[in-house]
Amino acid sequence: MQTTSAVGIDLDAAFATFTEHWSPRIVAELNGQHVKLVKFRGEFVWHHHEHEDEMFLVHRGRFVMEFRDRRVEVGEGQFIVVPRGVEHRPVATEEVQVVLFEPATTLNTGNVVSERTVRDLKRV
Repeated sequence: MQTTSAVGIDLDAAFATFTEHWSPRIVAELNGQHVKLVKFRGEFVWHHHEHEDEMFLVHRGRFVMEFRDRRVEVGEGQFIVVPRGVEHRPVATEEVQVVLFEPATTLNTGNVVSERTVRDLKRV
């Protein structure tokens, strides 16, 4: 799929190109940021990002962003911004499709390296 700014991206078609959970795909780039697509299901690892804020925009489904002191539900068409340094963990009981906006250097598991860490992102 072409990712230049002159081409519109069909999110349904882009999400249909992969089935893996917790494995972000780059769909576009702008100003040093990556726009990533990811499917969640289950619980992710507790982590934080020392230098980056993250924005999670729900395309399809819903999930809960857990923080150590609260839980925030995020539904279809809604987004949440997790400030840098704040420990968090996304949890989805059913599959959810999420668009992430974050600096290109952001590691999906932040300060934690685990089996879910993805260092070499594929492109959609």
